[in-house]
Amino acid sequence: MDLDDIAARLAVPVAEIERLAVDRPSAPLPQRADAAAILDRLAVRPEDARDILANWPSPQWTPELRWLLDRSIALVRADLGGYDWLAPGPELPRYFVYAYLALLDDVRRYHRDHGISDAVSWTTLADLGRNLAVDRRMNGEGWPVMQSWLTLHVRGGLYELGRLQFQRGDATLGLHIPESGPLTPAAIDASLAEARAFFPRHFPDEPYPSFSCGSWLLDPQLRDYLPGDSNIIGFQKRFDLSPYEEPEGLDCDVEVLRFTFRTLSTPLDQLPRRTALQRAVIDHLRAGHHWQWRRGTFPA
Repeated sequence: MDLDDIAARLAVPVAEIERLAVDRPSAPLPQRADAAAILDRLAVRPEDARDILANWPSPQWTPELRWLLDRSIALVRADLGGYDWLAPGPELPRYFVYAYLALLDDVRRYHRDHGISDAVSWTTLADLGRNLAVDRRMNGEGWPVMQSWLTLHVRGGLYELGRLQFQRGDATLGLHIPESGPLTPAAIDASLAEARAFFPRHFPDEPYPSFSCGSWLLDPQLRDYLPGDSNIIGFQKRFDLSPYEEPEGLDCDVEVLRFTFRTLSTPLDQLPRRTALQRAVIDHLRAGHHWQWRRGTFPA
């Protein structure tokens, strides 16, 4: 197929198509008849599962969209075991869900080869349902890099162990904080203890002397608003903090609103003020200040 034509028909930059046009082995989708059970295992909510099944790839899909799906699967599959962020193709609404489903057999085989239990595999992979639910709640604005984020799961680059998710890296284990309950010291301690046992056992050739995290939750300005014994401040105090260059294309103030309120369209004076964090975010922005990213590390 002509790449310029594909790009024009999908209304995406041709550069996004050119980097997919490499001859790599792809992987098949699961059978549609099995998909409902798989989506349930991935914690996909019924309304999202209905949409996924209703739009299941079929001969009615345009040739360029079928080409895009096949090439996106192949691109991600070629980096099985990788742990860097990877853009799997142009940002098109939810098409990457089908690539994610096609890659499940490969990543679960990778997990088994590393002695990782089915329980950890499915808990990790079920982040799909969580992300789709947020995306639906935000009318498609769930996270601008959601597709890239989800490639970590289906390449074996990230694992959910208790309260935290852990991303393999070159020198540190990266911490991520899913929306899955309070960030209590006990839950964090248990998650870290699990990670300290998990990675030497399953990735013995990858020593990790420290944990790291890059987040607006590490912004010291939060200490001006939150009580010293709050879970967030307690989490911050674990880290040695340093400046963190703002990720390209992401505005910290926007991301704070996205993750705190799950809306980008509600005026500040109409946002809820139920929690200390919500009040802190609103009051800081209304005073004309800005939130900042910080990177932190502490020994493993």
